[in-house]
Amino acid sequence: MRIQDILSSVHRCAWLAVVCFVAVGVQVTMSAEVRDVRLWRAPDHTRVVLDLSSPIKHSILELDNPRRLVLDVNDAALIAALTDLPLDGTPISRVRSGIREGKDLRLVFDLSAKVRPKSFELPANDRVGPRLVLDLFDTDKIEPEETTVVKSVDELSGRRDIIVAIDAGHGGEDPGALGPNKLREKNVVLSIAKKLEARLAAAPGFKPVMIRKGDYYVSLRGRRDLARKYQADLFVSIHADAFTKAQANGASVYALSTRGATSTAAKYLADRENAADLVGGVRLADKDDVLAGVLTDLSMTATLDTSLSLGAEVLGEVGDVARLHKKNVEQAGFAVLKSPDIPSILVETGFISNPGESKKLATSSYQDKMARAIHLGLERWFKSHPPPGTLLAWQRTQRSGEYVVARGDTLSEIATRFGISVRALKASNGLSGNTIHVGQKLIIPGA
Repeated sequence: MRIQDILSSVHRCAWLAVVCFVAVGVQVTMSAEVRDVRLWRAPDHTRVVLDLSSPIKHSILELDNPRRLVLDVNDAALIAALTDLPLDGTPISRVRSGIREGKDLRLVFDLSAKVRPKSFELPANDRVGPRLVLDLFDTDKIEPEETTVVKSVDELSGRRDIIVAIDAGHGGEDPGALGPNKLREKNVVLSIAKKLEARLAAAPGFKPVMIRKGDYYVSLRGRRDLARKYQADLFVSIHADAFTKAQANGASVYALSTRGATSTAAKYLADRENAADLVGGVRLADKDDVLAGVLTDLSMTATLDTSLSLGAEVLGEVGDVARLHKKNVEQAGFAVLKSPDIPSILVETGFISNPGESKKLATSSYQDKMARAIHLGLERWFKSHPPPGTLLAWQRTQRSGEYVVARGDTLSEIATRFGISVRALKASNGLSGNTIHVGQKLIIPGA
């Protein structure tokens, strides 16, 4: 063999060795990194989120004596700190980390109470990278759920409160839109929601319920489910979104649309809000199960009509506080508004991406003005259209001696509600039969 051939072979071997070495090096450096570990406390569970550099596989193991939960992340390295996690008020007393089998990351959660764990991986999307979500649901200290008592007609005439479900958008690991000086939408809207809650709580005939009471995320479907659990008469979702152009400005009120958005901006904002679950940490299997057929139901049609009418009242009041982006209630396919039986509106209090509006939204005084405007708008509408059996409905009949027939009313129910006989009710209104119509005005004898 010639010297030149021998040298050529040596060079080839050396080159292969380098390639193999680089390949091994690439394989080693391709281990996933846990870049951040975040923790949020919700009323019924604790959520731990691991921000990842790339997708991973994981497993969990529950152990007793002492009680702890082990999370193994395959082929991963921890570069985030575990010392600053807000563990107060959670069942987690300590978090430890280590390496298992030379390459796998192991996180150990020391627990002070029994929990029901649930974990899932979330793929990257255009707003956040891949994540691993670990939910620890409380089991030792389960608060009794509020039971909804079905009231009799006699009890309904006892003048119940109108229940308003107040939904502060985003929360927890989903900050919503970001404004100048790191102003976060989730904080602004929660502050406005709490101010609205205080105003409604002080108003006779109203009972506010908060969908989100703190800094944690509730899924879009979960928000609707909570409103239904509370038997809300109205669902109000409060936001302060952003647009691609900083000069975009103005407040808006939205209702659901089943036939497409009324404007390009409306579609853009609806798409952003509907993507919140991807950021908030909802696994892909938890899809919205509202059937399209429900949206064409007659009850949905009536709900939409109410939403638009009520939204117009709120928009009018908001217009006295802020510049309006549009002077009419817009519509788009907001998933959070898809309750077929509860009138629902979404109030965009302004564009947090606009420097001028962001500066206003950051102030307590402006937040209070916005809460007052929303309160005045919905209060004015409900005083004109009080649900049957409410204090406002009773007050209206006391003033006018009239009752406006609502959907589902019957003569016998109306007579019982006001303590009169059906015969007297029919005689006062010249009725020969039992047929009445929605919107029909009836004179209540003796009112």
